Amino acid sequence: MSETWIVLAWAALALVHLMPALATFSPALRRRLYGIESDGALRVMLTHRGVLFAAVLVACVYAATAPEARQLAALIVAISLIGFLIVYAASGAPKGPLRSVALVDAVALIPLALVCADAWF
Repeated sequence: MSETWIVLAWAALALVHLMPALATFSPALRRRLYGIESDGALRVMLTHRGVLFAAVLVACVYAATAPEARQLAALIVAISLIGFLIVYAASGAPKGPLRSVALVDAVALIPLALVCADAWF
């Protein structure tokens, strides 16, 4: 597969994680993304979640330019995407904003498959 397609796949995965990463800094964005008010301990947890998404985003950007980082970055992204989809499904696939998150993550499985194939095959 062409290196250009792989870099574009990493960029797409980075883009998927951009809004949740930006939610670190914006209570309004957290409310829009997750459909809940975040105060107290929940605010801390959702803010920390945003920081973790920033780490995933950085891993994607780094992997786009550093082929030696691609296996680890692919694992990180796979844990993030597939983990959320499993938790979402196990929770009864709730309607509302989380459904949008699940749809985006489901579509992101396509570039994830490309980067995994590139990293291991």
